[in-house]
Amino acid sequence: MRIGELSRRTDVAVYLLRYYEEQGLLHPQRGAGGYREYVEEDVAIVRRIRSLLAAGLGTSTISTVLPCLRDTGDRLVPTCSLLLADLHQERDRIAHVISDLQASMKALDDVIAAAPADVTRRALASLDM
Repeated sequence: MRIGELSRRTDVAVYLLRYYEEQGLLHPQRGAGGYREYVEEDVAIVRRIRSLLAAGLGTSTISTVLPCLRDTGDRLVPTCSLLLADLHQERDRIAHVISDLQASMKALDDVIAAAPADVTRRALASLDM
């Protein structure tokens, strides 16, 4: 199948499929006219890529993770012990980022709560525009 068909079947824009190829995540064959030719397995690979991106992993991490994952239909299952260790590290990194964001939000909440009532009223009124 060509890139347009893969795009339709995965609901992923053509430019993103090309990007995934540039990042080494997809490996289409080239037809006689130079067109990319994808196989059925590429549909599943693109879905795995999208799942991993949604989980917060970057494409460089995904390129190392992808070969060690098996798709059971309802979940991705790691098949390499090193991958599992990497996933734990990535999860810890994400948890740290979330913690930092929560601290930032609390600091903003404290500043907002300290505003005088009249300032708060005017601010809220301007948001209702």
